[in-house]
This record gives sequence, C-alpha cells and structure tokens, in this order.
Amino acid sequence: MDTLSYKTLTPNAQSIEKEWVVIDATDQVLGRLCAKVALILRGKNKPTYSPFVECGDNVIIINADKVRLTGKKMTDREYLSYTGYPGGQRVTTPELLMKKAHNKHIKPGYNPLFIKVMKGMLPKNRLGRRIIENMHVYLGPEHPHAAQNPKVIDINTIK
Repeated sequence: MDTLSYKTLTPNAQSIEKEWVVIDATDQVLGRLCAKVALILRGKNKPTYSPFVECGDNVIIINADKVRLTGKKMTDREYLSYTGYPGGQRVTTPELLMKKAHNKHIKPGYNPLFIKVMKGMLPKNRLGRRIIENMHVYLGPEHPHAAQNPKVIDINTIK
C-alpha cells in the first residue's frame, strides 16, 4: 500500500468559490440570527472549510430594523467601550445603536448594532477583521447588490 498517495488537500484563497447570500431579518432574534450568519461568513457550512482561510460567503441582511430582542434587552442591555483616555468609558444600549443606524451620515450597508454583535462571534485577529467586511446590513428590503446575483436563503433552515 502506497501511503504517499494519500495527500491532505487544504484550500487556499484562489480555490475558494464565494457566493452572495440574502437573509431576511424580519422577526428574527438578533443573537440567534447573528450566530447563523457568523457560520456562513466563516464558511463552516461548506465542506471545504479551513480555519485559516477566508472561505465564507458574502452575506446581505435586509429588513434589519425589524429584528427583535427578547425580554427588555433593547433598553436594559449595556455595551461598554473605552476611548483610551481617563474617564473614557462609554455605555450604549441596542436601542441607541439602532437609532444610530438610521443616521444618514452612516455608510450604507453598515449597522452598528450588527457589527457589535458579530465582532463577538468572529475571530479576534486579521482574519476576523477581513471576514466582517463581507457582511452588508440594510434597514429596508432593498439592497444595491443585485449585480452579484445573490440567492435568497431561509435562515431558519440552517442548523
């Protein structure tokens, strides 16, 4: 038996086939939705997954303003950040981040609440910072990525 013929194939950036996926966030719980989106962004739902290669799909989330949080988390949960200066600890709530998403000065496709939640679910390194750029979040049902021919998937069917 020739053991040299068994080679483990590892994917690289050139061999990965990336797709565009549209997910509707209407009446979805924020944390559960983002956990499934993180799975797609990392590429863990593909048989060619590799932990050190960006092998996930590009995700477009529409109707992000209709996402919900259970209980009183919209007003009672607190996200802490620190500016780096003495006395620079800032506290925000999901309600304030949702209001910030409606600001006309924020770049289209960027939602502060989704970014805050997704950063906690992705690796804290260069790969995680590249992966988060593949997520585009829009408040309404329209998105400008029609040229990429995204396919619509039901998030409830993903395990």
